[in-house]
Amino acid sequence: MIVVSNTSPLTNLAAIGQFDLLRCLYGRLHIARGVWEELNAGGQAWPGRNEVAGADWIECHTIQNQALVTVLQRDLDRGESETIALALELEAELVLLDEREGRHAAQRMELRVVGVLGILLEAKARGMVKVMRPHLDALCQTAGFYLSDTLYHYALSLADESDL
Repeated sequence: MIVVSNTSPLTNLAAIGQFDLLRCLYGRLHIARGVWEELNAGGQAWPGRNEVAGADWIECHTIQNQALVTVLQRDLDRGESETIALALELEAELVLLDEREGRHAAQRMELRVVGVLGILLEAKARGMVKVMRPHLDALCQTAGFYLSDTLYHYALSLADESDL
């Protein structure tokens, strides 16, 4: 399965100590050069930067279709734009992407999209995560990931944890 990731799933899973779920679930990941550069933005190492640098199962690509990236950047940042372009170039079966506008753009191009919540739910379904609630709490408190109360409780219900 070809899986392409944007920055947010990498940084958020790294921030909560669950980065290795990506390797366990997908085996191999592909990222665009723009995602790598976002991980190094401002001269600092964002969460996930060291994990990506040390991961021989993550391959970084330069985008061929720069015209598409330019069009997408009218509404999206560089990382999201390059992630979508790379997914199309590689004919990816799955794109890991959290931001709403980026998800909508990818879906309009008929790409299958999953965000960090979907990754955690899949990990729970496969027995790699025992309980979701602590991970959701860590996403909000440690990683600064925004989850509305509705989405938080919906994710727990999908994980069969609404009564815990």
